[in-house]
Amino acid sequence: RMILKVVISVVCAVSVLTVGILIGHFGIDKGSSAPSWVNDVAKDVDEALIEKFLSEVDNMQIQENLRELTKVPHMATTPGDEQTVKLMLERWRDPETGLDDAWREEYMVYLSFPDTKNPNKVTVGEWTSECKEKPYTADQDDPEVVQPYAAYSPPGNPKGKLVYANQGKPSDYQELNKTVDLRGTIAITRYGGAGRAAKAINAAPYGVIGVLVYTDPLDINDGLMSDINETYPHSWYLPPSGVERGGFSTHYGDLRTPYLAAKGNHTDFADITGIPPIPIQPIGFEDAYVLICLIQSIYLSIYLSIYLSIYLVSFILITSILFSSDVKLETFNHGELKNSSNVMGVIRGSVEPDRYVIYGNHRDSWVHGAIDPSSGTSVMLELTRVLGKMVKQGKWRPRRSIIFGSWGAEEFGLIGSAEYTEQYFTKLSERTVAYINVDIAVFANATLRASGMPSVQNVIFKAAKQVNAAGMESTSVYDNWIKYSNWTSPEHGLIPKMGHLTGAGSDYAAFVHYLGITAMDISYTYDRSKTNARIYPAYHTAYDTFDYASKYIDPGFFSHQAVARTAGNVLIRLADSLVLPLNCSDYAELLEMYLSRAVDLYQIHPLSLRLSSLRPMKVRRINDQLMLLDRAFLDPLAFPDKYAFSAGMSTFPGLADAFAKAESSGQSSDWDKVHYHLSVLSQNIAGAANTLVDVI
Repeated sequence: RMILKVVISVVCAVSVLTVGILIGHFGIDKGSSAPSWVNDVAKDVDEALIEKFLSEVDNMQIQENLRELTKVPHMATTPGDEQTVKLMLERWRDPETGLDDAWREEYMVYLSFPDTKNPNKVTVGEWTSECKEKPYTADQDDPEVVQPYAAYSPPGNPKGKLVYANQGKPSDYQELNKTVDLRGTIAITRYGGAGRAAKAINAAPYGVIGVLVYTDPLDINDGLMSDINETYPHSWYLPPSGVERGGFSTHYGDLRTPYLAAKGNHTDFADITGIPPIPIQPIGFEDAYVLICLIQSIYLSIYLSIYLSIYLVSFILITSILFSSDVKLETFNHGELKNSSNVMGVIRGSVEPDRYVIYGNHRDSWVHGAIDPSSGTSVMLELTRVLGKMVKQGKWRPRRSIIFGSWGAEEFGLIGSAEYTEQYFTKLSERTVAYINVDIAVFANATLRASGMPSVQNVIFKAAKQVNAAGMESTSVYDNWIKYSNWTSPEHGLIPKMGHLTGAGSDYAAFVHYLGITAMDISYTYDRSKTNARIYPAYHTAYDTFDYASKYIDPGFFSHQAVARTAGNVLIRLADSLVLPLNCSDYAELLEMYLSRAVDLYQIHPLSLRLSSLRPMKVRRINDQLMLLDRAFLDPLAFPDKYAFSAGMSTFPGLADAFAKAESSGQSSDWDKVHYHLSVLSQNIAGAANTLVDVI
């Protein structure tokens, strides 16, 4: 392992030395005999230009962008969505502040919608709920507000006894099934612990015929429940009738066309996987309270505990708690093939136009979507305004091309970005330097939060040190960040703690897991010491509006400004630096940590790597090797039963999954899988190291 660290450090040192020689060579004054392209080729990132960019990013422009973007609900493929498509094209084609080119990419995708004339509902006895959200402003009364529903839930009208199944994890149903015959029951679950679709997928094998899911106020509201003086419109907390909508599928991309861009190719709908096999419906905690309070205990257990402060039931062990009357769930969702658009824009590079830095954010929302995703879209529009103006005035053109993506239908499963990567798989794999994702730009206004590959840590830190923290003139984003989240690096000392791009939480997923592209996700977030909310409380509800964002999330829009400056700074450095600012030595440090953790957890032998000797490389070759480093961790064999997931996640999840299964089953075939994943891991790390050695 030390060999790996030393070799990678040597490569980085050699890279810097080589670049220094090249800069020195091309930097010599050769008089009029030197062609103009020589200076362009040798030019590095312009720090003065970055300072100018930072000074021109305007928080009030971002505020007005958000006001415009949230005028109407803009769920994917609706008239409101088309309105935002036209807005993006108008801005990116502006003759004074636009990009070099802007266009729309269209895909025919499979989406799921409720029946506007026949709303989903839950009934018990004389009580019925249509899961509607109480209006507090004109925004909730907009006729285009979609009724809360679970996208991709099948239609149905199951009726049965109600059981409380905690978070709907496999262990929850397994424990509950020990004392209750779950066949023919309807489970009520709370968000968290398992994915949305998984709550129904996990239930079906036990004979459960329907699932309800609610947002527990202890998980989202710090226990507060009353809209008289505690929740919105008086604070940022979710009001009792608020319902979290969502895409209820385990796969991302168009469900009909995995690994194929949805360009008219057809798949039998019966072949679609990863969606709920039984009806599932989200409800507010107001309705959950009514249902749970009517529960009567048939088999009491000493393990039952009740959170008296919020009147909702929680279990240490899931026990048999049943409704005295049957509960009926009626869902009328239906699937449709719809035309969904990505809006794309480009600033062409001057020296390496065939190398791309991609910056993306999805455009569609569930309702008005002020925070998710329009906080990110408003930031992207301001960033492109400032950069576009520099280009139009002839003051700047990046070394590498910058592609901007306004992704469509993300809320239904990252569809726009996934289809884009599938359509342009070869070109993006060979040419993309990095992907920057800014989805929810501002969860709250306390501190920066960034996740990404280890190689991007350094460039994010450098950018964060140059930007003032939101509302602070003398404290940088970096210094503020380190106060909220930090760790002690053996190499760097105390530094901010970066997150990992695990799972498929946003549009980075296809770039990371499908293409293996270096990526990052940047946002501002809240102070974890002041709230236990798992996400901002109005997430995916009709209360995520401009009013909510401007009053309770980021008054003054200074956090939006800080994100725009930080992400834009990173973007310019990736697009303009002579040598890509990707730090391979940080990869070595993180791999050391992962390997150490794997050795401790799984009692495996440390992996040894054989590496060949190194010699100096030219700048283009160095950049290509840095660009391709993350690709080396892309291995489709690591997760053969999962769509487009790579092996390069925290603590080697392929190995972790195999070990957990083998330890549980004790079967020799499962232990063989552990050994297999060790081989995959060893090969990936060796392959990554070999991308840094000299070419043959």
